[in-house]
Amino acid sequence: MRNEGWSPSPEVRAPAKHISISAGKTRRAVDQTRYRPHEQAPTIPEFTPYRACDPVPRLIPSAAANASRLGLRKAEPFVGGAEAGMGTSSQRLRPRAQGRAYPMRKHTRHATLVVRQGRA
Repeated sequence: MRNEGWSPSPEVRAPAKHISISAGKTRRAVDQTRYRPHEQAPTIPEFTPYRACDPVPRLIPSAAANASRLGLRKAEPFVGGAEAGMGTSSQRLRPRAQGRAYPMRKHTRHATLVVRQGRA
């Protein structure tokens, strides 16, 4: 069955993968840019003192460039969604006494910004 006349709202995603920062810190940095115009969004994480805010300003120009390639007008796009999810985890061995070793898991996160056109 087809939905005639239905068109999804235009949105563009820009992912940042394998960020080695905890989920809470990444989510806190990404949440600051949600529902902001794409001109204003990069300046907010730049002036916050969190290390997790470093990859977020690089995502916003990437998402805006993707949006302009798909035909969204430059004045209207805003950051409609921002999410931080689980990434891969690598496992290393931590040496211990008498030849033993314990696994040490290094978790990563994926951050995704969604740029939409017009306020929904």
